[in-house]
Amino acid sequence: MEDPVLIANNSSLDGQQWVITDTLVIGRDASCDVVIPDRQVSRRHARITKSGAIVMLEDLGSKNGTYLNGQPLTEPRQLVEADEITVAFTQNFLFLSSDATMPLSGIPPELMSAFRLRLDESSKRVWVRGVELDPPLSTQQYNLLALLYQKTGEVVSREDLINAVWEEDTRWVTEQAFDALVRRLRDRLAQLDSDYDYIVTVRGHGLRFQNDPH
Repeated sequence: MEDPVLIANNSSLDGQQWVITDTLVIGRDASCDVVIPDRQVSRRHARITKSGAIVMLEDLGSKNGTYLNGQPLTEPRQLVEADEITVAFTQNFLFLSSDATMPLSGIPPELMSAFRLRLDESSKRVWVRGVELDPPLSTQQYNLLALLYQKTGEVVSREDLINAVWEEDTRWVTEQAFDALVRRLRDRLAQLDSDYDYIVTVRGHGLRFQNDPH
């Protein structure tokens, strides 16, 4: 099982990641594991401690406070999937557990740039490793990707995917047509990230979308 990950968002650390294997000390001092070069941050500001499957966050008596999901941290708290940590209102972090399976729709939009693939439903645009797909995906390719993206980490049946892509006109959709669509979508994503399998086939069940931090 992989260890949990802390991902920085905004400010000078944007996009950096730290694997949590035991303890991470966050602060301004150069001896900290996560160094935030900002005067509003205390020298030793906060600490994340992993013990087995439990990961705890505590404030180390900082001057400007540590916040968990927008609330001031007054005592040690256990971290759960997609928690947002704010240090002195200057640096945000996203916590991802090792067995993350939650849909990406549950993660704050401003933190989505930390992931390999980002999809904006309002504009139908897709970015892979920070680069927008150009030309855009076809309607069928987009509809297929959008459903998988919404259910990141879950296995989605071929039937549900076919219904999402072709909607009411599914009578003439063959297995070959569906497989060809999946292949074309994989090829488009591979144009910008050829070393990563976003769409995983789960034989006898369907497809699963995976989207690790980059």
